[in-house]
Amino acid sequence: MQKILSSKQIRQADGATIEREPISSEALMERAANACVNWIIEHYTSSQKVVVFAGVGNNGGDALVISRRLLQQGFDVSTYLVRYSENFSADCQINLDRLREMNHEITYILEEDHIPGFASETIVIDGLFGSGLNRLVKGLAATCIEQINAGLAEVISIDIPSGMYADKLTPSDSVVVQASVTLTFETPKLSFLLPGSEQFLKHWEVIKIGLDPMFIREADSNYFLVNEIEELSYNFGRERFDHKGTFGHAILIAGSFGKMGAAVLASKSALRAGVGKLTAHIPRCGYSLYQATIPEAMCEVDDYVDFIADTPKLSAYQSVGIGPGISLNKKTRRMLKNVLTSVTCPVVIDADALNLIANHEEGLKWIPKNAILTPHVGEFERLFGASDNAFDRLQLALKSASKLGVYIILKGANTTICAPTGKVFFNSTGNPGMATAGSGDVLTGILT
Repeated sequence: MQKILSSKQIRQADGATIEREPISSEALMERAANACVNWIIEHYTSSQKVVVFAGVGNNGGDALVISRRLLQQGFDVSTYLVRYSENFSADCQINLDRLREMNHEITYILEEDHIPGFASETIVIDGLFGSGLNRLVKGLAATCIEQINAGLAEVISIDIPSGMYADKLTPSDSVVVQASVTLTFETPKLSFLLPGSEQFLKHWEVIKIGLDPMFIREADSNYFLVNEIEELSYNFGRERFDHKGTFGHAILIAGSFGKMGAAVLASKSALRAGVGKLTAHIPRCGYSLYQATIPEAMCEVDDYVDFIADTPKLSAYQSVGIGPGISLNKKTRRMLKNVLTSVTCPVVIDADALNLIANHEEGLKWIPKNAILTPHVGEFERLFGASDNAFDRLQLALKSASKLGVYIILKGANTTICAPTGKVFFNSTGNPGMATAGSGDVLTGILT
């Protein structure tokens, strides 16, 4: 699990590293650039031409070090410095002078006509702007980015694609490098994990550059990235003499006429995920299908044929899952209210249950503390209101989870898990194959 730090915190981590090692700022820049060069050498050959676009700040300084190091490794490198400002950062100036000392020709881009073209087999290094950017890129730099995007070359962005914001959503009218690969330093950027970022981030990797581990460990952050499920596997160990009673009895309240598949999928996944015993409360119309499909589960049939209206007794269960395919019937809504206002064990709320809550003005008050809600974006907006963008939606989910004292799992490419404590966990282990009907029902079963 990785802590996600803001661009300000990364700058502070740089400062802490410089002070505690100690190490100079230009030596730290050298270390960061060397890590990028090592990655480039592992993935490309020196037969490929490299074109480096550097800015005038520290990100440009990184790019200039990369130029020098690749030249030393035998790469054919052309270096362009985009003068969108007259002022150079100190470390950028130092590395500009070091390149000159090698008699390497540096081309200054002072106007649009100076921006070069490049062949499709070229490697382009993007070092125009870093993660501290908080304004729209305009003028000469914007034109340069547009030229990079118009080509077919592989583009490697250093730390962050130039023009992209690190800690908030990048405006839709921004000019941003569309990177093939982004080598980001030490921790992911929050913006990398939000919907809409994928147009700039085809692939990104975290490059460790040895920032002070004590600072990172003690840094206060509400955002975390889960990218290896195996690190949590200790929670799911089983001993030799464990039995079905050890792993609890769950109930799934699911299904209606035409939606019995939701009950089946949720039940199969609950059993596959390791529940000891499972009971399903379903409408009468689904009895034969359910029993024939899932013989290892117990089946409790509602008095109503096509939908669920009876409130099951919950005292025998250690967890409750409710919602997949239950329909929007008013009698089902009454049952849902009864369940949610009386349940004393953990509960997972999904699908039609979320929509029934959203359709009632008092619905949010039914939700018990520590419940798990699993909406997709549409269900989330019906529950809590629309947002202008993904970043605002994230903040609303975080606020709603804290206010209600619940866990909100907002499903997506990087599923966002908002805890009532104010912490946010991004699960990046999914894939586009999960974007299909029924995957939400499967998630409900697993969680239950």
